[in-house]
Amino acid sequence: MNISLPESLKAFVDEQVSQRSFGSSSEYVRELIRKDQDRQKLRALLLDGASSPQAAPADQAYFDSLRASLRGTQIRGKTG
Repeated sequence: MNISLPESLKAFVDEQVSQRSFGSSSEYVRELIRKDQDRQKLRALLLDGASSPQAAPADQAYFDSLRASLRGTQIRGKTG
């Protein structure tokens, strides 16, 4: 794949490659693509969460129960 860039963008990419220790402009572009994929996945998760039914509130009792559950798991893990 070849990508044509105007000189100003090419200069920016070259600067990023040298300043951020990328081995090549291809490594820099791959990193940008991976970050964009991560953003898209996060956006999809946030949209899924926003459209899901509302759950019970995460109040003090919820966190106390969660801690107790984790302590039980940790204790079993140490003895078992």
